[in-house]
Amino acid sequence: MNSRFKRIYKYFQPNKKKIIFALVASAFVSATDGATAYIVKHVLDDIFIAKKEDMLRLIPIVIVVMYSFRCAARFIQVHQMQYAAQMAVKKLREELYAKMIYLPMRYYDSNETGTMMARIISDANNMQNAIPAAVKIFRDSLSVFFLIGVVLYQDFKLGSTIFIALPFMLILIKKSGKMIKRYSRKEQEQVGIVSSALQESFTGVKVVKAFASEDREIDKFVRLNNQEVHYKLKKLAVSALSSPMMETIAGFAVAGIIFYGGFEVINGNTTPGTFFSFVTAFGLMFEPFKKIISDNTTVQTALASADRIFELLDEQNEMLDNDGTLICQAEGKEIRFEDVFFKYQTGEDIVLNGVSLDVKPGMTVALVGASGAGKSTIAALIPRFYDVTGGRITIGGTDIREFSVNSLRRNIGIVSQEPFLFNDTVKNNIAYGVEDADMDRIISAADSAYATGFINDLTDGFDTVIGERGDRLSGGQKQRLTIARALLMNPPILILDEATSALDTESERIVQQALTNLMKGRTSFVIAHRLSTIVNADMIVVLEKGRVAATGKHSELIKNSDIYSNLCRLQFGSGGD
Repeated sequence: MNSRFKRIYKYFQPNKKKIIFALVASAFVSATDGATAYIVKHVLDDIFIAKKEDMLRLIPIVIVVMYSFRCAARFIQVHQMQYAAQMAVKKLREELYAKMIYLPMRYYDSNETGTMMARIISDANNMQNAIPAAVKIFRDSLSVFFLIGVVLYQDFKLGSTIFIALPFMLILIKKSGKMIKRYSRKEQEQVGIVSSALQESFTGVKVVKAFASEDREIDKFVRLNNQEVHYKLKKLAVSALSSPMMETIAGFAVAGIIFYGGFEVINGNTTPGTFFSFVTAFGLMFEPFKKIISDNTTVQTALASADRIFELLDEQNEMLDNDGTLICQAEGKEIRFEDVFFKYQTGEDIVLNGVSLDVKPGMTVALVGASGAGKSTIAALIPRFYDVTGGRITIGGTDIREFSVNSLRRNIGIVSQEPFLFNDTVKNNIAYGVEDADMDRIISAADSAYATGFINDLTDGFDTVIGERGDRLSGGQKQRLTIARALLMNPPILILDEATSALDTESERIVQQALTNLMKGRTSFVIAHRLSTIVNADMIVVLEKGRVAATGKHSELIKNSDIYSNLCRLQFGSGGD
């Protein structure tokens, strides 16, 4: 726990002065609890029994002054700690997001979006409460310390009876804390699962409605939500049981104290004021113990979230850990695949099995084959979304792992089958990734992508916000914007991942014209769904089960490759040419 707290404190450290102010203020608040119990003795003995008028005038003034300062101290404690907590969660979320966005694709393949979102939102919120709750525990523990000091000072023998109840209270706090942490972790894991289900259903709402599956999705959500509530109720049950158990322990202790203390007063061994000061101190002590249990619940929840957060922050990023140092300049350089092997996860089947290719600068290379043949995998290896399992890929004779990932990807433009656009303006979507783009260059890129016409017809032209994933645009319009984005980036290497397969005939014709403009002078890798789009490619690579079955031009492969000729026959009918 200590190591975790040290790590959590790192996020609060920039505001350590505020935490110190909060601790000092907490100590003052705690001291007033002890002072209150001590004053009860003088109220009873000096005012009600001895009838001292000077004490009658003094004590109310002391109480008013003390509680005025207590009010200010409580404000300082709460305000300073909450400020430090908000700054801590801000820093934590930024660090978490930066970690996540740089993690390799392997991590995203095996983790759900909702779970990752839950760590940034829910877990970070929980973790920010760790230090403030610990400060409250510190304050309440000091209150107990001061109150014990008061009763021992006034009557050591009577005050010693408090230690009979203390061990039971401490055991209760420890046991309940362990259970709460366990249920909190399970609850947070379930929050991530629920978030993933929500994200999936909202993203795929068209499919849900198309298949009239609203009720099915509701049943699924109810089932997952019930599981989250189950763990939450378990945690609440432990927390709810702790307080009455604490009250029961306190009740037994008070009964014993009244019995023993009453005899002491009757026998003249202590004064009524001392006895009632002791009972007041014990009563005031009981409240901090209840708060310690409540704050310990917060701390244990925070620690459970901290475990999940630190697991993510400690996640190995093999891509950046093995990042190269060279700057990639791919223009005019050949690209070679040298006996490349690849599989996505350890223990899984090999996806690419000894692929070798030699791609000259400016060539258009088409990758064809059945589903699962390895086309998209080859495209994903070039920008190092994944690293090869064996062999190597070179640009200009240099292994791409020797280049920095950032500089390598700046040389590669990607247009995929499912164009992704951000909920931003047309202008900003085209200029995404190009920081110094002026409006003239943006318009020029849009012109070359045959997008200017429909953009000008939009409500605010280039300043039109196009909605989440660009849903306010048609498929062809979205694709032309992604082509414009690639044109503006002006990369020497281009990857087209079935860029026209999801479009109607008219949209495909326009997009194909835009792609022709985009491919001029670039080394292009085209994953082809419609073979009619790649018959003029400089080299067609036929893949089968992760191996290169044949390479050549369309006219050559029609004659020499049974796999390719069969693919053509399926699409074009007999002959294929």
